[in-house]
Amino acid sequence: MRALFIGGTVDNSELDIDGNEAPLNYPPSTGSGQSRYRLHHIGKQGDDTVYAVYGAPDLADAEVRRISEERGYARRFGATGVDTVS
Repeated sequence: MRALFIGGTVDNSELDIDGNEAPLNYPPSTGSGQSRYRLHHIGKQGDDTVYAVYGAPDLADAEVRRISEERGYARRFGATGVDTVS
């Protein structure tokens, strides 16, 4: 699965992560109390998660969604976006 980052110091960065389920925060644990990126939504092809969008701690979900749509992640991966936050 591909992790995609919006905002903060790693804006527009990507990396591969292992597993079938995206962690709720990235990095999963730092042990230092440092703010982590929060999972906002995932992209699915059938039952498979193909990408996970993480937003910087200070970004609202609506802003992360807007930027994600601008960048065309769902189209790029041929996936359907699924919200993970309320």
